[in-house]
Amino acid sequence: MTKVAIILGSTRPGRNGEAVARWVNEIASKRTDAEFELVDIATYNLPHLDEAIPPSMGQYANQHTKEWAAKIAEFDAYIFVTPEYNHSTSGALKNAIDYLYGEWNNKAAGFVSYGSVGGTRAVEHLRLIMAELQVATVRAQVALSLHNDFENYSVFKPAPMHDDTLTTVLDQVVAWGGALKTLRK
Repeated sequence: MTKVAIILGSTRPGRNGEAVARWVNEIASKRTDAEFELVDIATYNLPHLDEAIPPSMGQYANQHTKEWAAKIAEFDAYIFVTPEYNHSTSGALKNAIDYLYGEWNNKAAGFVSYGSVGGTRAVEHLRLIMAELQVATVRAQVALSLHNDFENYSVFKPAPMHDDTLTTVLDQVVAWGGALKTLRK
């Protein structure tokens, strides 16, 4: 069965992403075509990239890197839940991505973003990063507005239309994640 990580890409105290990631996981968990797991980068406590050897070599020295690599390697695909900070993704998510290379290769990714303009600019940056890591990104995307999908910019109340969009993201990620398994064998 295809395994999909829902990666919570913010470590900020009081982060809105936690409620968003739980919503994604709740909807995804009702499916029977894949296994889903919520992966919170905050629990890995990754410092700024501190590996001397480039990640493309796969020779990790630090225990936190080895644990992160083992977790990411388990999955066939990813749903990144990302905020938009200053027209890009969070530094914490970028750092977590940069720790690894081979563990990401030949897999699929989709995006659920949030911000004042739906987090779309954060996703545009992530798409470029994923391309370099040989991750195929799906077209569908959930873009949540801090103005419309959060009460007082902090209580997550997504518009009902987002459920359908998320279903499309999940459909595409599961299909592509399964198809790309053949490249990794």
